[in-house]
Amino acid sequence: MPERKKLLLRLDPAVYEAVAKWAADDLRSVNAQIEYGLRLALRQAGRDTRRDGRDGTGEGAAEGASAGAGRSAGESTEPDVPDS
Repeated sequence: MPERKKLLLRLDPAVYEAVAKWAADDLRSVNAQIEYGLRLALRQAGRDTRRDGRDGTGEGAAEGASAGAGRSAGESTEPDVPDS
């Protein structure tokens, strides 16, 4: 595995607190949560960093490869489809 890049990051305290709470909810470190969030943003922008679709977070290319991963209670995994 290539050596990981080190980065000094300055954040607004409110942003840090929100990321820290999100990390605690997902049982991740703040550092891992920031990387997870960046990978989500890259995937949404069509700039996924891995050819095989894996993003290094334990989830596959399909959103929520693990049942319920990253979803709040009651949030559906199904796409919104209008009733016919």
